[in-house]
This record gives sequence, C-alpha cells and structure tokens, in this order.
Amino acid sequence: MKIVRSAAFVAALVAATTGAAANPSSATTVRSCPELSKDLAWYGDNREALQDFIDENGSCSGAKGRLALFDWDNTVIKNDVGDATTFWMLRNSKVRQPARGDWTTTSRYLTQPAAAALKTACGPAAAPGRPLPTASDTDCADEILSVYSEGETTTGAAAFAGYDHRRMEPSYAWAAQLLSGYSADEVKRFARQARAENLAAPEGTEQRVGTKNVTGWARYYPQQKNLISTLVRAGFDVRIVSASAQPVVEVWAEGVGLGPQQVTGVRTVPVDGRLTPHLADCGGAEKDSVIPYIEGKRCFVNQNLLRVKGADAFRQQPAAKRQVFGAGDSDTDVTFVGDATRMRLVLNRNKPELMCRSYHNGDGKWLVNPMFIGAKPRLASPYACTTAGFTRTDGTKGPVVDTNGQIIPDQEDRVF
Repeated sequence: MKIVRSAAFVAALVAATTGAAANPSSATTVRSCPELSKDLAWYGDNREALQDFIDENGSCSGAKGRLALFDWDNTVIKNDVGDATTFWMLRNSKVRQPARGDWTTTSRYLTQPAAAALKTACGPAAAPGRPLPTASDTDCADEILSVYSEGETTTGAAAFAGYDHRRMEPSYAWAAQLLSGYSADEVKRFARQARAENLAAPEGTEQRVGTKNVTGWARYYPQQKNLISTLVRAGFDVRIVSASAQPVVEVWAEGVGLGPQQVTGVRTVPVDGRLTPHLADCGGAEKDSVIPYIEGKRCFVNQNLLRVKGADAFRQQPAAKRQVFGAGDSDTDVTFVGDATRMRLVLNRNKPELMCRSYHNGDGKWLVNPMFIGAKPRLASPYACTTAGFTRTDGTKGPVVDTNGQIIPDQEDRVF
C-alpha cells in the first residue's frame, strides 16, 4: 500500500508546524517528521507506506496520543519470551510443586490424565510449594515440558480440554501459572537472566531441558525497534499486547524503551505479594477463562486501554475509540490487529486466518512483511480460507468471512 501525500496535506502540515498560511507553494518550509531509518531493510515499499502512515496520523498532522498496538513474540522479537523463561525455570529448578501436590490447581483446563502424569513424574520430587529439581530430574522436566510445549503428556494424552479456543490458549496461560509462589520482582529477575542468555547465544542455538533440545536464542528485530521509537517520537501511544506473562514481557519491553504501564500480558492474581495460578478477569467471563488471545486480546485492549466495562469488552468498539495501528504475526493477533482503523502490519509466519485476512486486504489497510530473521519460504499451496482458515470456539475449523459476512477466497502466499 502506497499513500501519496496531496498538496493539501502538505500545506496543512505547513500551517500546523510552521504557522505559515495553508499555501501549497510554501511546502518546502515544512519541518521533518520523525523518520524511519533508511538503513534498515523492509519488504517492497513497506517502509514508505509506514512513513506515510506516521506522517498522516502522528504529531506532524497535529494528532497526539493515538494508540499503536504491537504483539510481542515473533512480532517485535524473533522467538518467544514465554518459552525462554519457562525453559530457564526448568533448567534452574524454579518451578514449584503445586498446592497439595495437585496439578489441577495450576489450570482449570488441565485434564486428569495430564495431572496424573505430572504427579507421577514430579510428585515425589518436592513438597508442595517447594521448587522441583527439574535441572536434574529429567522425568519431571520432560513431563512439564511436554504439557507446556506439546499440549499433551509424554505418552500422548491431551493435556488441556474444555476451553474457548478464541479466548484461551491454556499452554500459554500455564507458562504464567507456573510462576506461582514468586513475587513479580522475583519473576523479573528470572526473566532478565533468561533474556541475557538468549540474546548472547548465537542464532540457531539450542539448549537442553530434561532430555530434549529446545530453542535457546532470541533477537530484537531492528526494524521493529526503530518503528516503535519512531512512533513514540511522533506522538503515538505505543503499547504491547501479549499472551506471555506480564512480568516477563515487562522485562523484554525495556529493550524497546517501553515501561510496565505500556504492557498488557497474561496477568496472574497476587496474594500477599506472591503470584497465584488465578488469571486476571476480562469482560465478565468465567474466572480463569480468558487471556490476551484472539478475542481475548480485544477484550483486554478494550477493558484496560479503552476503559470498556463488562461483556462489551469482547465487542468491536466504534472506530473513533479504537487503535489506529496494530501489528502481529499469528492468528492469536488477528482480532486486535483487525480492529486497527488506519494500518495493520503483519509478519508472515504462515498463520492461516491472519494471512487470509491480510492478503484479502478488503479495505486496503493491511501491510504484509516477511519475518525479518528466518523468513518462512513461500507456502506451496493457497491458504484454505474458504474451508479451514478460521478456528471456531470449540477448536473446529471453518471458512474465514470478511466484515460483510462474505467468505474470503483462498489466498496465494505472495510475501515471503
């Protein structure tokens, strides 16, 4: 998408920024708007389109405080900070035995087979509330890792069930729930150590957790760091909306100059200064049933940032209230990114619903970029938008429909 600045727009900038009369002939006196670095590579003319968006919606146009929202994992950085912290916790024996040794207390969606498998593997290893020796006890580490990373036990039994697939990803929630027993500050110390290790490790590094090799590195995307800083300088209210744990994302967000108040992550409720497995509420939904995930991201954006109360937080708000910009990489981001009114930046990780909507580009406001590190190759076959691109609340698949209720045609992968 290329936005061409009109003479009238340039003249308006003259009047707003120099006090000059709104005369197109005086356009040469316009001061420079905050600019994206020209030394960082973007796909096609994406940098120019983003610059036009910044110029037309930020301080140079007289606007201030418009919301610009970013997902975090694989949108601002390469790889996942929830993974990095969970792996660090297991490697350093920081996950605690749950209350009464009952693993169902860690998640309302944990299945009985998963709870039994965890109790068998980890039950004898530590008393309730004490750290499990997962650095050395590979059986316990492997079982926790399998439930978290694979969503099933080491023997293949489903680990989670009974949740709304558009409001909750229980393994993401579980990563935050496994931090129970620690203060937020203690979790931040763990996250800082995990961040230092992952940033120092060469690209492609793997680390050992239990008997498995897992990802052991991460990188901030220079382009996204530059985009965030430019948006801030242009007067936008930049926020992070993530399905990773709140204290963990707060630590990583420091690397792009954003503070804790600018982060919305998975929040768990503290009691007497210690985190518990219980999740912050949103939209009046059942307890422990929503995290910032698909419609859950919309709910937390509306509730926490737009101050919408009750069930209305799950509904799209009037355009004048909503964020002007959204950026994401996955189907977990599709709703809050789609709610953005002026521009939607998508990093292509071959996620079907997000790519169906972004390639369809029904209103011309979607912008697709390959991942900046380790871009995915072109998807061999079209995205099955007409049949299986959409995930229903029960987890079954169906067609993706546009804002008019029309089924989106299957889409070729075009940006890779």
